[in-house]
Amino acid sequence: MSGIIRVYKRNDEGVLEFREAWFDEDYSQFVMNHGIVGHQSKTDETDVADAAAAEGLMDAFAVQCAEDGFAEIPEDEQFWVVAQYALKTKDGTDRDRYLEEKAKDALISHLAWRGLGIVDRSEFSDAKLNIFILTPDINKAVNAIKVCIRGEDLDFTKLSIGAAAFGETSFKLKHSPKQANSFTL
Repeated sequence: MSGIIRVYKRNDEGVLEFREAWFDEDYSQFVMNHGIVGHQSKTDETDVADAAAAEGLMDAFAVQCAEDGFAEIPEDEQFWVVAQYALKTKDGTDRDRYLEEKAKDALISHLAWRGLGIVDRSEFSDAKLNIFILTPDINKAVNAIKVCIRGEDLDFTKLSIGAAAFGETSFKLKHSPKQANSFTL
């Protein structure tokens, strides 16, 4: 099975739209998710007999998306957004690891249902927890991260957010709980 297909296109008004599809083996369903990037998507599920039937639907989905002008956005045309937490210890505590898992899980779901990219990885570095998100839209991702973290009650007052183009190493500060004008990993 080919995993997930995630494609994008700009409509006539220049608004970025997305479509994605995958086979949910647990429920034997072919799932399509679609909408405007940054907004809660619409989801359609279709019961399927087996993985082979789902593969046929995935192939048809890919063909239809291509015909409609949707395409994958290459990684190097996307952006990194990093949700960063200041920690009290250099390497993090058990509580910090719990925060890492809760924040990653919340962000994975929140961003995915809005076409705002994927949580790529997380790491502890120099008294900071960094959660790396690959996204097609910096500003919408930053806003979604703030809404998600605040809504899940995950230490919003310790959250900073930085962003950079895919190949860049210097991040621009997009949100900070205190007066700051720089962002370091």
